[in-house]
Amino acid sequence: KLERTGGLEYIVPLMAAAMTSKWVADAIGREGIYDAHIRLNGYPFLEAKEEFSHKTLAMDVMRPRHSDPALTVLTQDSMTVEDVEAIVNETTYSGYPVVVSRESQRLVGFILRRDLVISIESARKKQEGIVSSSVIYFTDHCPPLPPGSPSMLKLRSLLDLSPFTVTDQTPMEIVVDIFRKLGLRQCLVTHNGKLLGIITKKDVLKHIAQMANQDPDSILFN
Repeated sequence: KLERTGGLEYIVPLMAAAMTSKWVADAIGREGIYDAHIRLNGYPFLEAKEEFSHKTLAMDVMRPRHSDPALTVLTQDSMTVEDVEAIVNETTYSGYPVVVSRESQRLVGFILRRDLVISIESARKKQEGIVSSSVIYFTDHCPPLPPGSPSMLKLRSLLDLSPFTVTDQTPMEIVVDIFRKLGLRQCLVTHNGKLLGIITKKDVLKHIAQMANQDPDSILFN
């Protein structure tokens, strides 16, 4: 528009000023204002442009670690309403893996925390006979109840029967790529169908920082 106003003599100074500003900004840091906003607010965001080529495996990143308590899981047909409510109250996880039994750790599916809480609260209010000792079933078929037993709570319909899983030997390069492309919040780690652990987006970000010789504990999330 400078051509229309006749101010052609300002083109070169303005171009020089713009280029100088760009060089100074790049020298200070290549992070844009939106990138800085994401980082300062602690949002778990995976940068699509960054490459990850380290030779680590899913088993190196998954939780629980060897020194950690066992992974929190729900069993498909042996937990009461009281048991599940206790787990929900004691943890802050966004969801829980469901397994056949604690002994087998065979993965059945994954249920979101919010769905679990809402369903139990609703059943207590609207479904006759649901009490703390009622057994929760995530199975297709439920056994007949003995006379006088409290009503069962069927939550099979809430279960994600095909949660995203990777094997423990999956390279983290592939896992990071999967998180980026699919926008996952978490994926489960298995070995021959047996649940071993879980990897969240926050775990991935901390591992990337660690591989870049940064302190993973310095990454804070809201």
